[in-house]
Amino acid sequence: MVVPLLENRNTPHHTNMFYVQVTFICVLLVPCVLGDPTIVSRSEWGARSPRSRSYRRLPVSEVIIHHSDTPSCYTSSSCKARVRSIQNHHMNTNRWSDIGYNFLVGEDGRVYEGRGWNKVGAHARGYNSRSVGICMIGDFMSSIPNGAALNAVRGLLAMGLSQGKLTSYYRLRGHSDVGATSCPGSTLYYILSSLKLLSA
Repeated sequence: MVVPLLENRNTPHHTNMFYVQVTFICVLLVPCVLGDPTIVSRSEWGARSPRSRSYRRLPVSEVIIHHSDTPSCYTSSSCKARVRSIQNHHMNTNRWSDIGYNFLVGEDGRVYEGRGWNKVGAHARGYNSRSVGICMIGDFMSSIPNGAALNAVRGLLAMGLSQGKLTSYYRLRGHSDVGATSCPGSTLYYILSSLKLLSA
């Protein structure tokens, strides 16, 4: 399998080459098991009620991948707690109306509902109304998410396509493609195209 790589012009060449080599090895070792992901609803993870909601038409043509830049979580209870913490930060510190992401994915292999498919997120300025923001919980500057998390994202993207939430020609991007940020982390960035390749 040949996995097309995305170019990150903000990363020095020698670091690029290191991550390219690591990426090919890791992606080939991660099995692709597609199917409907387990989606944990807002009520199940204990979400606060949003202060307001803004709806948008579906399907959307952009998916933007983030990382939370926090410790990873590997169990249902720890991931629920991490998602609640992210929501509190977004609402209390950033003063947003709700958690910013449309979905979050833990290394427990579950997808956590944020704002969902049909509500405008707050994750990428200038792109929120036409994109779905998916946050992978963890810090992926020097490591990739585990197989359970990667398969959960692939399953979510496949679900979005099959249910008409995403256009058939949707673009998959990292946050750093649309803003001045290191998110979603250098190593995760380099496998983004493999996520779309295996899900579309």
